[in-house]
Amino acid sequence: MSIRQREAAFGIRTWNVQTPKLNISVESGNVKLQKKNCPAIRLQGLKALLNPVKNLGTNMRAQTLASRNLWYMSNMQNASGIHSNLCSCGCGSRKGVHTKAEKELVEFLTEEILAERKAQKVKMIPTEIEGFKASLDGAEVTLTKKTDTETIKVSFNVNHSVDTDAEPEMHENMDKPEIGELKSKPSFKVDLVRGDTTVSVLCSFVPPNEQEDGYNDGFGIDEISIYNGEWNENVYSVSGEVLDSYLYDLILNYLEEKGLSNEFVEKLSSYSTAYEHSAYIGLLEGLSTFISKK
Repeated sequence: MSIRQREAAFGIRTWNVQTPKLNISVESGNVKLQKKNCPAIRLQGLKALLNPVKNLGTNMRAQTLASRNLWYMSNMQNASGIHSNLCSCGCGSRKGVHTKAEKELVEFLTEEILAERKAQKVKMIPTEIEGFKASLDGAEVTLTKKTDTETIKVSFNVNHSVDTDAEPEMHENMDKPEIGELKSKPSFKVDLVRGDTTVSVLCSFVPPNEQEDGYNDGFGIDEISIYNGEWNENVYSVSGEVLDSYLYDLILNYLEEKGLSNEFVEKLSSYSTAYEHSAYIGLLEGLSTFISKK
């Protein structure tokens, strides 16, 4: 009888599966394993499961289980060669899989990094600005200048300091508004240190629409304090909003004599913009590396 006839008459299937190192065949409930160039080994364990005298439903279920087991045995050796449709590394469904979301995110980050580097105006961050030596520590920037009598420190943090340089301009015939350049304008602290005493002035940029008529101040005073040794929460400070207006102007003039003029503050903004942009690109690169490595 042919294989087809035996299958029709008894529900018995004959398998003959070949792998690079192993031949597997099943006929009439007998399993035969034969390694290449080695004698065959016969297993009788499945014969009872495939006995044609048994109930047909039991035979069909047993045949299905045997078929799945044989398929798994014959394909297990080649599983390592199956590549994932989502990732070129062939990680498949094993631990360390690169998911669709990860793949799309890495692709976007790659394009975004290239675009940001192309738009980057300053490739190398200067180590000095207007006689102040720069010290960088993560998002923290400290500018220091020493004289014979005192040390002047200007410190700021670039986190959350970026905003458009101007409000978008809208015209009737414009499809999209013209967005101003992104600039970093962080609040900054000026410390004037003489011996053990420090005068600390907290300053911030004045938005163009808030500048008073007749004044061209690029920055304003938010707070003033004076203390000995290290600053702590017990140090008294006064808000710039409640200072006498004449005293307020005199302190601004005093800071200008120390080199903290409107021109210097504009350069501080440019420096902060360049450094913040560099840090942003570094964040994108770090995120891409983190997601790519599993």
